[in-house]
This record gives sequence, structure tokens and C-alpha cells, in this order.
Amino acid sequence: MNKTLLSFGHGYSAQALSRKLAPEGWRIIGTTRTPANFAAIRASGATPLLWPDENIVPPLEAATHMLISAGPDASGDPVLAKLRGSIQAVAPNLIWAGYLSTTGVYGDHNGDWVDEATPVTPSTDRGEWRALAEAEWASIPGLPLHIFRLAGIYGPGRGPFAKVRKGTARRIVKSGQVFSRIHVEDIAQVLAASIKRPNPGAIYNVCDDDPAPPQDVIAHAAQLLGLPSPPEISFHQADLSPMARSFYAENKRVRNERIKTELGVRLKYPTYREGLAALVTAA
Repeated sequence: MNKTLLSFGHGYSAQALSRKLAPEGWRIIGTTRTPANFAAIRASGATPLLWPDENIVPPLEAATHMLISAGPDASGDPVLAKLRGSIQAVAPNLIWAGYLSTTGVYGDHNGDWVDEATPVTPSTDRGEWRALAEAEWASIPGLPLHIFRLAGIYGPGRGPFAKVRKGTARRIVKSGQVFSRIHVEDIAQVLAASIKRPNPGAIYNVCDDDPAPPQDVIAHAAQLLGLPSPPEISFHQADLSPMARSFYAENKRVRNERIKTELGVRLKYPTYREGLAALVTAA
């Protein structure tokens, strides 16, 4: 069977998945809003499609699998805004559809653990937009939807090393604050595992095993580089952008057992320590 993945918003995480699938003979079509992204999309093994400028209907009708990583905003989900009827029409022909959401839909839990059964109670605008988009995608009849709630993403080109090297990194400390993280290669392997074991309606938290204070991650990055650890700065004294400050408004530990028990995933980078070590080795 010919397998075709149509990827809406073919960015960092989607490109990691296409690098896994392309060598297996998949046809992958990745949408983007700007030709400047064509080279990166092609490098991942996908064919770029300028959308919404170009006709999406033939790729949509040919798709056996669909990935949505284009993010919503205050006006709603950008893909559904233009294509809900078309997607609903082809839904029965799809084997698998994946929506990349965020653990931000859980809101703040004062450092307690959450899992996929935890009620969705977003406390930020971005979390609310994602929760609404999840519900809208889930309402499409016949769509074999899988929702992936991603923790903070890092990987090649995304990590603390650049700021640590420049001396601009800060170890911002807020008492009891932890964040969950996930390496982009582990996102790709979770998605690939789900494609092999489809379970429409499933929701998966995609994060590593070690929710950790952000200042510890920065300190470990400095240690790996052989540089002094940046000084600690109190969260209340730090001059943060509104977006950066909003991240600290939520504090939770995210469980990931379902990706292991249902999908058989064994994380390549179970904590930030392994992930950062691999990044500094590859740099």
C-alpha cells in the first residue's frame, strides 16, 4: 500500500517525523506559508506545498495519513477554518490523523502530577486555543484522530547552549517550579509508533521521565560546556517578556506511561541529561 502523509505546518517536529518515514518509502507533503521554508522541508524528505496559496485538494484526497502541527490563535484553528468540509469528506479514507497539541491544556496544578485523564483546564490563552482546537478536530465524524500533548520541545538548534556560550543565559528560580520536556527525536518516534499502532480517539502525553526545575537544566548545560553556571535570579526580580512569564504561571509534572504501555516507546532521551549530552556531542 502506498503511504502518503500530508503534514499541515511542516515545521520542527513534523520534519523530525518525516526524516524517520521518508527512508521507509513514504510520500510526504509538507505545507508552509513561505517559500523560505522549502529547503528545510525538502531536507527532511518531504515535498513542500505553499498553502493556502496552492491547491490542497489533490494531496488531501491522496493522503492516507495526516499530521496537524499548525497552531491555533484567537481566531481558531487555521486548517479547519479553510478545510473543515474537505477534511470531513475525506476522513473515512484516512488511516491515521495526528494533532500536535500541548500539555498547556492541563493548566496549573501546583506541581502535582497530571495524566491523560486529568480534566482540561487551561489557564493561558494559548492553552485555551489548543483545548478548543482539540475539541474541534475531535468533532469531525469518522476522522481517526490521535491527540499528542507535547511538553517543552528541545533538540538540535533548540536548547540552552547558545545562550550559555554567549553568557546571556539566566537561571531563573521560582520556588517549586518544574517543567516537563521532550526531545524532538522522541516526538518523532512516538508519532511513528502511533502510526504503526493506530487507536483512534487516543490521547498521549509526550514528555520525558524527569520534570525538572529550569535552573537545573541551565546549570547542567553549562557544566557540559565546561563553563561557569549562570547566577541565580529570582523569578520575581527577572525582567521577563509577558510570554515567558506566562510559562511560569503553570506548574505541573506530566506522566508519560501511556506512550510506553500502549505504543511500546522506549525514550531515547528519558531525561534532559541524556538529551543535552547528545546535543553537545553533536555540536
